[in-house]
Amino acid sequence: MLHLQSTTKLSNGVEMPWFGLGVYKVEEGDQVVNSVKWAIEAGYRSIDTAALYQNEEGVGQAIKESGVPREELFITTKVWNSDQGYDATLQAFEKSLSKLGLDYVDLYLVHWPVKGKYKDTWRALEKLHEDGKVRAIGVSNFQIHHLEDLLADAKVRPVVNQVELHPLLSQVELRNYCKEQGIQIEAWAPLAQGRLLDNPILQAIADKHGKSIAQVLLRWDIQSGIVTIPKSIKKERIVQNADIYDFELSVEEMKQIDDLNEDRRFGADPDNFDF
Repeated sequence: MLHLQSTTKLSNGVEMPWFGLGVYKVEEGDQVVNSVKWAIEAGYRSIDTAALYQNEEGVGQAIKESGVPREELFITTKVWNSDQGYDATLQAFEKSLSKLGLDYVDLYLVHWPVKGKYKDTWRALEKLHEDGKVRAIGVSNFQIHHLEDLLADAKVRPVVNQVELHPLLSQVELRNYCKEQGIQIEAWAPLAQGRLLDNPILQAIADKHGKSIAQVLLRWDIQSGIVTIPKSIKKERIVQNADIYDFELSVEEMKQIDDLNEDRRFGADPDNFDF
């Protein structure tokens, strides 16, 4: 039976929780410290941050104050575009590690596929992995062609690809490719930035299960084999988002949600991003 701390085994053997807290646009200071502490208190064990978010220090403080042993937590951070390249990435990682106040990171991601740089950035991640500073390495916002290019020379295969993914952008082709390659898909913006919260099809499914639309969307992720990291800064919402393990969507309901796809992005397009 799945529960909030259930994990998926990544291709390198590391266990990663299916469910976590994302802290994009969560302010440094009390806001991020409280959000992370509430999440850990509610049973979350995975926290996803990035250098870009400028809240790694607060995440680190919350981890320390949570009282949960470090080894029970799964911490992800990412190298930003302006820090890409071999040497710059190694320096950026040390800065992130210092801000987090940790000895190691569970998952380190290349935030975007910066043309002409992401392969050198990947070599730096391989070095960090080899040195034991990172338990797993992966990418974010990589399309199939980026992955093919990376895999042509990589010594270590990425174990995760974190991308914008929700029912309006279900990324089926990319998901299938990653599955074939042993790369775990992870969704950012799993709630489509709130744009599905008045959808009548989802409302009918939610009503049937006595759940919210947000809970239905997150349950769809889990049942689709997608790691998910919804963001919230409200304690009750953080708790509510995770309350998705006492119901199951039927095959028909899963198909209804799958059929909402419009290949519609709300974030940047990885092929047309102003790096």
